[in-house]
Amino acid sequence: MGFSFKPWLLSVMGATMMAVQPAAAQETLRIGAPLPLTGPLSPEGLKQQRGYDLWAETVNGKGGIEVDGTTYNVEIVYVDYESNTPRAVQTAERLITNDKVNFLFAPFGSGAAKAASSVAERYQIPMIAATASSSSVYDQGYKYLFGTFTPNQTLTAPLTNIVADSGQGVKTVAIYARNDLFPLAIANEMKASAEGRDLEVVSFAEYAIGTMDHASALTLMLQSQPDWVFITGYINDLILMRRQMADLGIKPKVLTMIAGPAYKEFIDATGPLSQNVTSAAWWHPAVSYKGEDLFGSTANYVKAFEDKYGATPDYAEASASAAGAILQLAIDDAGSIDPTAVRDALAAMDTVTFYGNVRFDETGQIDSLEPPVFQIQDGSTKTIYPEAVKQGEMRYSDIQ
Repeated sequence: MGFSFKPWLLSVMGATMMAVQPAAAQETLRIGAPLPLTGPLSPEGLKQQRGYDLWAETVNGKGGIEVDGTTYNVEIVYVDYESNTPRAVQTAERLITNDKVNFLFAPFGSGAAKAASSVAERYQIPMIAATASSSSVYDQGYKYLFGTFTPNQTLTAPLTNIVADSGQGVKTVAIYARNDLFPLAIANEMKASAEGRDLEVVSFAEYAIGTMDHASALTLMLQSQPDWVFITGYINDLILMRRQMADLGIKPKVLTMIAGPAYKEFIDATGPLSQNVTSAAWWHPAVSYKGEDLFGSTANYVKAFEDKYGATPDYAEASASAAGAILQLAIDDAGSIDPTAVRDALAAMDTVTFYGNVRFDETGQIDSLEPPVFQIQDGSTKTIYPEAVKQGEMRYSDIQ
Protein backbone atom coordinates (compact mmCIF):
# COMPACT_ATOMS: atom_id res chain seq x y z
CA MET A 1 0.00 0.00 0.00
CA GLY A 2 1.37 3.45 -0.89
CA PHE A 3 3.45 4.94 -3.62
CA SER A 4 6.48 3.77 -5.48
CA PHE A 5 7.76 7.25 -6.20
CA LYS A 6 9.96 8.98 -3.63
CA PRO A 7 10.36 12.70 -3.00
CA TRP A 8 13.83 14.15 -3.51
CA LEU A 9 14.51 15.65 -0.11
CA LEU A 10 17.00 18.35 0.73
CA SER A 11 17.80 19.10 4.37
CA VAL A 12 17.92 22.80 5.04
CA MET A 13 17.71 24.41 8.49
CA GLY A 14 16.39 21.20 9.97
CA ALA A 15 13.48 21.02 7.51
CA THR A 16 12.88 18.75 4.57
CA MET A 17 12.88 20.87 1.46
CA MET A 18 12.98 20.56 -2.29
CA ALA A 19 13.25 23.05 -5.10
CA VAL A 20 12.22 22.71 -8.71
CA GLN A 21 15.50 23.89 -10.18
CA PRO A 22 15.04 26.67 -12.71
CA ALA A 23 17.23 27.35 -15.68
CA ALA A 24 19.21 30.59 -15.73
CA ALA A 25 16.93 33.60 -15.69
CA GLN A 26 16.92 37.23 -14.61
CA GLU A 27 14.86 36.60 -11.50
CA THR A 28 13.32 33.77 -9.48
CA LEU A 29 9.75 33.58 -8.21
CA ARG A 30 9.66 31.50 -5.01
CA ILE A 31 6.51 29.71 -3.88
CA GLY A 32 6.35 28.03 -0.50
CA ALA A 33 4.61 24.66 -0.27
CA PRO A 34 4.34 23.02 3.16
CA LEU A 35 3.28 19.42 2.55
CA PRO A 36 2.91 16.16 4.52
CA LEU A 37 5.65 14.29 2.68
CA THR A 38 5.99 11.79 5.54
CA GLY A 39 3.49 10.44 8.06
CA PRO A 40 -0.05 9.11 7.49
CA LEU A 41 -1.02 11.84 5.01
CA SER A 42 2.09 11.39 2.86
CA PRO A 43 0.21 9.73 -0.05
CA GLU A 44 -1.86 12.89 -0.43
CA GLY A 45 1.13 15.17 0.08
CA LEU A 46 3.14 13.39 -2.58
CA LYS A 47 0.27 13.75 -5.03
CA GLN A 48 0.18 17.49 -4.51
CA GLN A 49 3.93 17.62 -5.01
CA ARG A 50 3.60 15.90 -8.37
CA GLY A 51 0.97 18.40 -9.50
CA TYR A 52 3.00 21.42 -8.42
CA ASP A 53 6.17 20.04 -10.01
CA LEU A 54 4.47 19.51 -13.36
CA TRP A 55 3.21 23.09 -13.41
CA ALA A 56 6.58 24.57 -12.37
CA GLU A 57 8.56 22.52 -14.87
CA THR A 58 6.09 23.42 -17.63
CA VAL A 59 6.37 27.12 -16.79
CA ASN A 60 10.15 27.03 -16.78
CA GLY A 61 10.21 24.94 -19.96
CA LYS A 62 8.21 27.67 -21.69
CA GLY A 63 10.67 30.36 -20.61
CA GLY A 64 9.21 31.39 -17.26
CA ILE A 65 6.76 34.16 -16.35
CA GLU A 66 7.34 37.57 -17.90
CA VAL A 67 6.25 40.55 -15.85
CA ASP A 68 6.85 44.12 -17.00
CA GLY A 69 10.01 43.23 -18.90
CA THR A 70 11.43 40.88 -16.27
CA THR A 71 11.42 37.11 -16.67
CA TYR A 72 10.86 34.97 -13.60
CA ASN A 73 11.55 31.28 -13.36
CA VAL A 74 9.56 29.36 -10.78
CA GLU A 75 11.14 27.75 -7.74
CA ILE A 76 8.92 25.76 -5.38
CA VAL A 77 10.23 25.39 -1.84
CA TYR A 78 8.77 22.32 -0.15
CA VAL A 79 8.78 21.74 3.58
CA ASP A 80 7.73 18.43 5.07
CA TYR A 81 5.51 19.06 8.10
CA GLU A 82 5.23 15.31 8.75
CA SER A 83 1.40 15.21 8.76
CA ASN A 84 1.38 17.42 11.88
CA THR A 85 -0.94 20.43 11.59
CA PRO A 86 0.76 22.70 14.17
CA ARG A 87 4.05 22.08 12.38
CA ALA A 88 2.37 23.04 9.09
CA VAL A 89 1.53 26.44 10.56
CA GLN A 90 5.08 26.92 11.83
CA THR A 91 6.61 26.00 8.49
CA ALA A 92 4.26 28.31 6.59
CA GLU A 93 5.48 31.21 8.71
CA ARG A 94 9.12 30.23 8.29
CA LEU A 95 8.70 30.04 4.53
CA ILE A 96 7.57 33.68 4.56
CA THR A 97 9.97 35.10 7.11
CA ASN A 98 13.14 33.04 6.55
CA ASP A 99 12.86 31.74 3.01
CA LYS A 100 11.29 34.92 1.63
CA VAL A 101 8.80 33.17 -0.63
CA ASN A 102 6.60 35.39 -2.78
CA PHE A 103 3.45 33.28 -2.49
CA LEU A 104 2.16 30.18 -0.71
CA PHE A 105 0.41 26.97 -1.62
CA ALA A 106 -1.59 25.78 1.39
CA PRO A 107 -0.87 22.63 3.41
CA PHE A 108 -2.93 19.54 2.59
CA GLY A 109 -6.58 19.33 3.56
CA SER A 110 -9.12 21.64 5.13
CA GLY A 111 -7.82 21.45 8.69
CA ALA A 112 -4.21 22.37 7.97
CA ALA A 113 -5.18 24.93 5.32
CA LYS A 114 -7.49 26.68 7.78
CA ALA A 115 -4.79 26.72 10.45
CA ALA A 116 -2.12 28.09 8.10
CA SER A 117 -4.40 30.67 6.47
CA SER A 118 -4.00 32.96 9.48
CA VAL A 119 -0.27 33.17 8.70
CA ALA A 120 -0.85 34.15 5.07
CA GLU A 121 -3.42 36.72 6.15
CA ARG A 122 -1.14 38.25 8.78
CA TYR A 123 1.68 38.74 6.28
CA GLN A 124 -0.72 39.58 3.41
CA ILE A 125 0.71 36.87 1.17
CA PRO A 126 -1.74 35.20 -1.25
CA MET A 127 -2.18 31.51 -0.45
CA ILE A 128 -3.93 29.09 -2.80
CA ALA A 129 -5.40 25.97 -1.19
CA ALA A 130 -5.50 23.06 -3.63
CA THR A 131 -7.19 20.57 -1.29
CA ALA A 132 -9.52 22.45 1.07
CA SER A 133 -13.28 22.27 0.52
CA SER A 134 -14.91 22.83 3.91
CA SER A 135 -16.75 26.15 4.12
CA SER A 136 -15.33 26.79 7.59
CA VAL A 137 -11.92 27.29 5.97
CA TYR A 138 -13.22 30.28 4.04
CA ASP A 139 -15.71 31.89 6.44
CA GLN A 140 -13.02 33.66 8.48
CA GLY A 141 -13.25 36.93 6.57
CA TYR A 142 -9.75 36.55 5.14
CA LYS A 143 -8.75 38.31 1.93
CA TYR A 144 -5.58 36.42 0.94
CA LEU A 145 -6.90 32.83 0.89
CA PHE A 146 -8.23 31.23 -2.30
CA GLY A 147 -9.28 27.60 -2.85
CA THR A 148 -9.77 25.36 -5.87
CA PHE A 149 -12.40 23.03 -4.30
CA THR A 150 -16.10 23.89 -4.27
CA PRO A 151 -18.06 23.39 -0.99
CA ASN A 152 -18.67 19.86 0.22
CA GLN A 153 -22.38 19.82 -0.62
CA THR A 154 -21.50 20.08 -4.31
CA LEU A 155 -20.28 16.49 -3.98
CA THR A 156 -22.94 14.99 -1.72
CA ALA A 157 -26.09 16.51 -3.27
CA PRO A 158 -25.67 15.13 -6.83
CA LEU A 159 -24.70 11.71 -5.50
CA THR A 160 -27.72 11.63 -3.21
CA ASN A 161 -30.04 12.63 -6.03
CA ILE A 162 -28.70 9.83 -8.24
CA VAL A 163 -29.24 7.20 -5.56
CA ALA A 164 -32.62 8.51 -4.37
CA ASP A 165 -33.96 8.59 -7.94
CA SER A 166 -32.54 5.18 -8.91
CA GLY A 167 -35.58 3.06 -8.12
CA GLN A 168 -33.31 0.60 -6.29
CA GLY A 169 -35.15 0.83 -2.98
CA VAL A 170 -32.38 2.68 -1.13
CA LYS A 171 -34.07 4.01 2.02
CA THR A 172 -31.43 4.03 4.77
CA VAL A 173 -27.91 5.40 5.11
CA ALA A 174 -25.10 4.70 7.60
CA ILE A 175 -22.34 7.32 7.85
CA TYR A 176 -18.88 6.69 9.27
CA ALA A 177 -16.46 9.63 9.37
CA ARG A 178 -12.88 10.37 10.31
CA ASN A 179 -12.88 12.96 13.10
CA ASP A 180 -10.97 15.54 11.08
CA LEU A 181 -12.15 18.81 9.57
CA PHE A 182 -12.85 17.80 5.95
CA PRO A 183 -13.97 14.18 6.48
CA LEU A 184 -16.35 15.19 9.26
CA ALA A 185 -17.64 18.21 7.38
CA ILE A 186 -18.48 16.23 4.26
CA ALA A 187 -20.10 13.52 6.40
CA ASN A 188 -22.38 16.18 7.89
CA GLU A 189 -23.17 17.45 4.40
CA MET A 190 -24.05 13.88 3.42
CA LYS A 191 -26.42 13.68 6.37
CA ALA A 192 -28.10 16.89 5.28
CA SER A 193 -28.30 15.75 1.64
CA ALA A 194 -29.78 12.37 2.63
CA GLU A 195 -32.39 13.86 4.92
CA GLY A 196 -33.25 16.38 2.23
CA ARG A 197 -34.25 13.44 0.00
CA ASP A 198 -36.16 11.62 2.77
CA LEU A 199 -33.49 8.97 3.29
CA GLU A 200 -33.18 7.76 6.89
CA VAL A 201 -29.75 8.12 8.48
CA VAL A 202 -29.71 5.02 10.70
CA SER A 203 -26.25 5.64 12.16
CA PHE A 204 -23.62 8.36 12.26
CA ALA A 205 -20.32 7.46 13.90
CA GLU A 206 -16.85 8.99 14.02
CA TYR A 207 -13.43 7.40 14.25
CA ALA A 208 -10.26 8.92 15.62
CA ILE A 209 -7.30 9.87 13.44
CA GLY A 210 -4.92 6.94 13.39
CA THR A 211 -7.55 4.26 14.09
CA MET A 212 -6.34 0.88 12.83
CA ASP A 213 -9.21 -1.39 13.92
CA HIS A 214 -12.72 -0.48 12.82
CA ALA A 215 -14.31 -3.86 13.56
CA SER A 216 -16.47 -2.73 16.49
CA ALA A 217 -17.85 0.32 14.71
CA LEU A 218 -18.44 -1.59 11.50
CA THR A 219 -20.18 -4.40 13.39
CA LEU A 220 -22.59 -1.89 14.94
CA MET A 221 -23.17 -0.49 11.46
CA LEU A 222 -23.96 -3.98 10.17
CA GLN A 223 -26.68 -4.41 12.78
CA SER A 224 -28.63 -1.50 11.27
CA GLN A 225 -28.56 -3.19 7.84
CA PRO A 226 -28.20 0.05 5.89
CA ASP A 227 -28.93 0.17 2.18
CA TRP A 228 -26.17 2.73 1.69
CA VAL A 229 -22.87 3.03 3.55
CA PHE A 230 -21.08 6.38 3.29
CA ILE A 231 -17.54 6.55 4.69
CA THR A 232 -15.11 9.47 4.77
CA GLY A 233 -11.36 9.64 5.37
CA TYR A 234 -8.08 9.60 3.52
CA ILE A 235 -6.67 6.88 1.33
CA ASN A 236 -4.91 4.80 3.97
CA ASP A 237 -8.03 4.91 6.18
CA LEU A 238 -10.29 3.81 3.36
CA ILE A 239 -8.11 0.99 2.08
CA LEU A 240 -7.97 -0.47 5.58
CA MET A 241 -11.69 -0.01 6.12
CA ARG A 242 -12.67 -1.53 2.79
CA ARG A 243 -10.78 -4.70 3.68
CA GLN A 244 -12.31 -4.87 7.14
CA MET A 245 -15.81 -4.40 5.70
CA ALA A 246 -15.23 -7.40 3.46
CA ASP A 247 -14.01 -9.47 6.41
CA LEU A 248 -17.22 -8.63 8.29
CA GLY A 249 -19.50 -9.33 5.33
CA ILE A 250 -20.90 -5.80 5.02
CA LYS A 251 -22.47 -5.63 1.54
CA PRO A 252 -24.79 -2.65 1.12
CA LYS A 253 -26.59 -1.80 -2.09
CA VAL A 254 -24.41 1.31 -2.35
CA LEU A 255 -20.95 1.89 -0.89
CA THR A 256 -19.52 5.39 -1.12
CA MET A 257 -16.07 6.37 0.12
CA ILE A 258 -14.60 9.86 -0.03
CA ALA A 259 -11.95 10.62 -1.08
CA GLY A 260 -9.62 7.62 -1.65
CA PRO A 261 -11.40 5.86 -4.56
CA ALA A 262 -10.47 8.73 -6.86
CA TYR A 263 -6.89 7.47 -6.70
CA LYS A 264 -5.65 4.54 -8.75
CA GLU A 265 -3.71 3.45 -5.67
CA PHE A 266 -7.03 2.63 -3.98
CA ILE A 267 -7.98 0.30 -6.83
CA ASP A 268 -4.53 -1.29 -6.85
CA ALA A 269 -4.58 -1.87 -3.10
CA THR A 270 -8.12 -3.24 -2.80
CA GLY A 271 -8.41 -5.13 -6.10
CA PRO A 272 -11.86 -6.76 -6.52
CA LEU A 273 -13.06 -5.03 -3.34
CA SER A 274 -13.01 -1.72 -5.20
CA GLN A 275 -15.72 -2.91 -7.59
CA ASN A 276 -18.75 -0.57 -7.66
CA VAL A 277 -17.47 1.73 -4.93
CA THR A 278 -18.83 5.19 -5.65
CA SER A 279 -17.23 8.54 -4.91
CA ALA A 280 -17.10 12.13 -6.07
CA ALA A 281 -14.30 14.59 -6.68
CA TRP A 282 -13.68 18.08 -7.96
CA TRP A 283 -12.09 16.99 -11.26
CA HIS A 284 -11.80 13.92 -13.44
CA PRO A 285 -9.70 13.34 -16.59
CA ALA A 286 -12.95 12.77 -18.49
CA VAL A 287 -13.80 16.49 -18.36
CA SER A 288 -12.92 18.60 -21.37
CA TYR A 289 -12.04 22.28 -21.14
CA LYS A 290 -10.23 24.70 -23.42
CA GLY A 291 -8.33 26.97 -21.11
CA GLU A 292 -6.47 30.26 -20.99
CA ASP A 293 -3.73 28.72 -18.84
CA LEU A 294 -0.36 27.43 -19.96
CA PHE A 295 -1.66 23.86 -20.51
CA GLY A 296 -4.38 25.08 -22.86
CA SER A 297 -6.80 22.18 -22.45
CA THR A 298 -7.68 19.22 -20.27
CA ALA A 299 -6.35 16.84 -22.92
CA ASN A 300 -3.01 18.67 -23.04
CA TYR A 301 -2.72 18.54 -19.25
CA VAL A 302 -3.50 14.84 -19.06
CA LYS A 303 -0.94 14.09 -21.77
CA ALA A 304 1.73 16.19 -20.06
CA PHE A 305 1.09 14.39 -16.78
CA GLU A 306 1.14 10.97 -18.41
CA ASP A 307 4.34 11.80 -20.27
CA LYS A 308 6.06 12.84 -17.05
CA TYR A 309 4.73 10.27 -14.59
CA GLY A 310 3.46 7.37 -16.70
CA ALA A 311 0.07 7.59 -14.99
CA THR A 312 -3.28 9.33 -15.40
CA PRO A 313 -3.75 12.33 -13.08
CA ASP A 314 -6.43 12.34 -10.42
CA TYR A 315 -8.23 15.31 -8.91
CA ALA A 316 -5.63 15.98 -6.19
CA GLU A 317 -2.80 16.17 -8.70
CA ALA A 318 -4.82 18.23 -11.17
CA SER A 319 -5.92 20.66 -8.47
CA ALA A 320 -2.31 21.23 -7.43
CA SER A 321 -1.33 21.97 -11.03
CA ALA A 322 -4.38 24.21 -11.33
CA ALA A 323 -3.32 26.17 -8.26
CA GLY A 324 -0.08 27.02 -10.03
CA ALA A 325 -1.80 27.80 -13.32
CA ILE A 326 -4.29 30.09 -11.55
CA LEU A 327 -1.50 31.91 -9.71
CA GLN A 328 0.31 32.42 -13.00
CA LEU A 329 -2.82 33.85 -14.64
CA ALA A 330 -3.28 36.21 -11.69
CA ILE A 331 0.31 37.44 -12.02
CA ASP A 332 -0.26 37.99 -15.74
CA ASP A 333 -3.50 39.90 -15.04
CA ALA A 334 -1.86 42.01 -12.34
CA GLY A 335 1.23 42.70 -14.45
CA SER A 336 3.12 42.46 -11.18
CA ILE A 337 4.29 40.08 -8.47
CA ASP A 338 3.22 42.52 -5.78
CA PRO A 339 1.19 40.40 -3.29
CA THR A 340 -1.70 42.83 -3.02
CA ALA A 341 -1.98 43.28 -6.79
CA VAL A 342 -1.97 39.51 -7.31
CA ARG A 343 -4.52 39.08 -4.53
CA ASP A 344 -6.82 41.58 -6.28
CA ALA A 345 -6.37 39.76 -9.60
CA LEU A 346 -7.33 36.46 -7.97
CA ALA A 347 -10.44 38.01 -6.43
CA ALA A 348 -11.50 39.39 -9.83
CA MET A 349 -10.66 36.27 -11.85
CA ASP A 350 -13.30 34.81 -14.15
CA THR A 351 -11.68 32.52 -16.70
CA VAL A 352 -11.39 28.96 -17.94
CA THR A 353 -8.47 26.61 -17.35
CA PHE A 354 -7.75 22.95 -18.09
CA TYR A 355 -9.27 22.31 -14.64
CA GLY A 356 -12.53 24.07 -15.40
CA ASN A 357 -14.17 27.45 -14.95
CA VAL A 358 -12.39 29.54 -12.32
CA ARG A 359 -14.25 32.16 -10.36
CA PHE A 360 -14.01 32.77 -6.62
CA ASP A 361 -16.83 33.91 -4.38
CA GLU A 362 -16.45 36.67 -1.81
CA THR A 363 -14.87 34.23 0.67
CA GLY A 364 -12.17 33.09 -1.77
CA GLN A 365 -13.66 29.65 -2.43
CA ILE A 366 -14.18 28.62 -6.05
CA ASP A 367 -17.87 28.52 -6.96
CA SER A 368 -17.74 27.77 -10.68
CA LEU A 369 -17.13 24.00 -10.89
CA GLU A 370 -19.53 21.08 -11.28
CA PRO A 371 -17.72 18.18 -9.57
CA PRO A 372 -18.05 14.75 -11.22
CA VAL A 373 -19.55 11.72 -9.50
CA PHE A 374 -17.95 8.41 -10.45
CA GLN A 375 -17.93 4.69 -9.71
CA ILE A 376 -15.19 2.10 -9.93
CA GLN A 377 -16.29 -0.38 -12.58
CA ASP A 378 -14.14 -3.25 -13.80
CA GLY A 379 -10.94 -1.80 -12.44
CA SER A 380 -11.24 1.85 -13.46
CA THR A 381 -13.28 4.92 -12.57
CA LYS A 382 -16.29 5.76 -14.75
CA THR A 383 -18.05 9.11 -14.47
CA ILE A 384 -21.81 8.90 -13.94
CA TYR A 385 -22.46 12.64 -13.49
CA PRO A 386 -22.73 15.30 -14.85
CA GLU A 387 -24.27 14.43 -18.19
CA ALA A 388 -21.60 16.28 -20.18
CA VAL A 389 -18.86 13.87 -19.04
CA LYS A 390 -20.95 10.79 -18.27
CA GLN A 391 -19.23 7.51 -19.16
CA GLY A 392 -21.73 4.97 -17.81
CA GLU A 393 -24.66 4.22 -15.54
CA MET A 394 -24.39 3.56 -11.83
CA ARG A 395 -24.40 -0.08 -10.73
CA TYR A 396 -25.99 -1.42 -7.56
CA SER A 397 -25.85 -4.44 -5.25
CA ASP A 398 -22.57 -5.93 -6.46
CA ILE A 399 -20.43 -5.06 -3.45
CA GLN A 400 -17.91 -7.79 -2.65
